[in-house]
Amino acid sequence: MTTIFITNDDGINSPGLQALQQALAEVGDTVTVAPVRDNSAVSHSLTMNRPLRVQQLAPNVYTVDGTPTDCVAVGLKKILGCQPDLLVSGINGGANLGDDISYSGTVSAAIEGTMYGIPSMALSVGGQPPYDFRAAMRVAVCMAKKILHYSLPANTLLNINVPNGTTYKNIRVTRQGRRLWENSIHEILDPLGSKHYWIGGGTAVVDPNEDTDVHSFAAGNVSITPIQLDLTNHAGIAYLKENWLLEEAEKPSVKN
Repeated sequence: MTTIFITNDDGINSPGLQALQQALAEVGDTVTVAPVRDNSAVSHSLTMNRPLRVQQLAPNVYTVDGTPTDCVAVGLKKILGCQPDLLVSGINGGANLGDDISYSGTVSAAIEGTMYGIPSMALSVGGQPPYDFRAAMRVAVCMAKKILHYSLPANTLLNINVPNGTTYKNIRVTRQGRRLWENSIHEILDPLGSKHYWIGGGTAVVDPNEDTDVHSFAAGNVSITPIQLDLTNHAGIAYLKENWLLEEAEKPSVKN
């Protein structure tokens, strides 16, 4: 029987997690290991300064008082006892597009699964709350079946973003775009008049390139972006070697 590892960054009580569990139950046996509380924007962080507590809430449902990456590492090594056939992270409330991928705990959980050699995908619903996960649930089942049948390229995960609601225009395979934010740092005063800063909100600048996840999602499509573990800019290697002459400059001097 197919075993599917489910996790997220919104926490064990997230309605998106419950929707994902319900959807993937028709694909295989699910095992859920999710954070106790919301861990949005924690990226790929590991908890290394304290022990982690695991609590079983129901058959094949566990919670960890740590990050999404903690959940994957502990779940794979200490809870499952076997290699799952698929790892799915989500369904996140809020899109993970463009530059935001770097901050996303949802995507990082899928990255961790990929590092362990497990076919993995991250799934998010964009738009404004309240979130309707029905379209994302259908996409989750469809993509899970395709990954299980066709597999994925080595060291590659899928980052999938679905419009909020019950419908979408098309499914598009995209590349990661740029998604910068205007007015995302807010200056506030506490009751004593001391200045503080609050990060969040603002207005997203839509990437104008039509082949990107940002542009495609803004047009009402499901965006599916293959993400690789290797972050090396291979063209940059040639540029540095040819233009900066680093290898020559770093040669040790020979003393007579």
